[in-house]
Amino acid sequence: MSSTTIALASLGLMLVLIYCGMHVAVVLALLSFVGVWIMRADMEVAANLLAQAASDAIASHVFGVVPLFVLMGFLVAVADIGKDAFEVADRLFRRLKGGLGMATVAANAVFAAITGISIASAAVFTRVAVPQMLTFGYTPRFAVGVVAGSSVLGMLIPPSLLMILYGFLSNQSVGALFTAGILPGLLLALCYCVMIYLAACLRPDWVYIAPGASAEGSPARGADMGPAEMALKLVPALALIALCLGGIYAGMFTATEAGAVGAAGALTVALLRRRLSWAKFRQVMLDTGHVTVSVSFLIIAANIYTRMLAMSGTPQAIVAGMAELGLGPWAFLATYVAIILVLGTILDSSSILLITLPLMLPIAESFGMDLIWLGVVTVIAVEIGLLTPPFGLSAYVVKSTLNDPRIGLGDIFMGALPFAATMFLLLILVIAFPSISLALLK
Repeated sequence: MSSTTIALASLGLMLVLIYCGMHVAVVLALLSFVGVWIMRADMEVAANLLAQAASDAIASHVFGVVPLFVLMGFLVAVADIGKDAFEVADRLFRRLKGGLGMATVAANAVFAAITGISIASAAVFTRVAVPQMLTFGYTPRFAVGVVAGSSVLGMLIPPSLLMILYGFLSNQSVGALFTAGILPGLLLALCYCVMIYLAACLRPDWVYIAPGASAEGSPARGADMGPAEMALKLVPALALIALCLGGIYAGMFTATEAGAVGAAGALTVALLRRRLSWAKFRQVMLDTGHVTVSVSFLIIAANIYTRMLAMSGTPQAIVAGMAELGLGPWAFLATYVAIILVLGTILDSSSILLITLPLMLPIAESFGMDLIWLGVVTVIAVEIGLLTPPFGLSAYVVKSTLNDPRIGLGDIFMGALPFAATMFLLLILVIAFPSISLALLK
């Protein structure tokens, strides 16, 4: 059996084991170990590869960016900065049709710029925005769909944990990836707002329970909030954005240092607002540790799997096969995106990156593709999976956080469907016009 056949067989077996419930990192490490053992007919070589990858994969201060940005995200959630951003956005959009939906999107965009975790956005705005929308006459399906759909902004607008993971796996600059995600993220938020407004005007029965009796535009919605109070509520969020991302783009510090500064700033805000008790701080540290260990374990496993694939020569064999068939870079890109979209229905975002990138990145490089642009394309495609059944993670987070028996998973997925379609349109735009993501890098 050839090395390429062994590697390709491991891909099929990987999907089977993951579908059976085995943890992705365990599957990657196990199949890599067994694959090298069979290819080299020497268990000691496989064991040495496993040990070397485990010690080398994250043995760098650069990986400190993961726990620091995760800690920052959890502290921001505890400090109620997302709630403040929603209240200000609600005041700005309250006279527009679909205004509360647009306020949720705008607040999510602000929240995304200081967290980078879609799950945190979904949890925070399920508590903050859904009750408000239900109170003012929105349909439950639309209310939960807006929250689930706009939560994906957390992985596209920097700082993004998924961008950080892609940077590690592709050996690309995290700062450059952050910059490349700004315009697509803002464009996606704008497209969401336009879609919500058009839906409220053209299909009010989808947005409102009783369109004629809707409380949209009611003076009761934030009318007592003046410009000074609005500015005061936004100060912490804007300060953290300027401190963290501004420092990266100004060249004052690296992404890792920005994570430390941002975490310190978020801690200061939480303490000044007296929102951080010892019990909450302990929970924040535990949650940060759990996420960090999980991501680190995944990175180590992906590193091992990448070495196994390189040893087998599978990427080179696939490139040669595509050349023989006359398939060029666009056919490869279409296949790559299709694979990610399909995997998005059954796997979480990090797992999709870990499975596909080790095999696909060498092929993309052989076609001369810009890996920063490909990173944005990858993240958008992966994030669509957060909204698609049966595994759509954002939908499950909304459901568990809301804990309302009247709203089922089916309602959340149906409500999020227009947002997933909008993301797909953005994906096509970014593929067709790479300058959308690369303009700020020039």
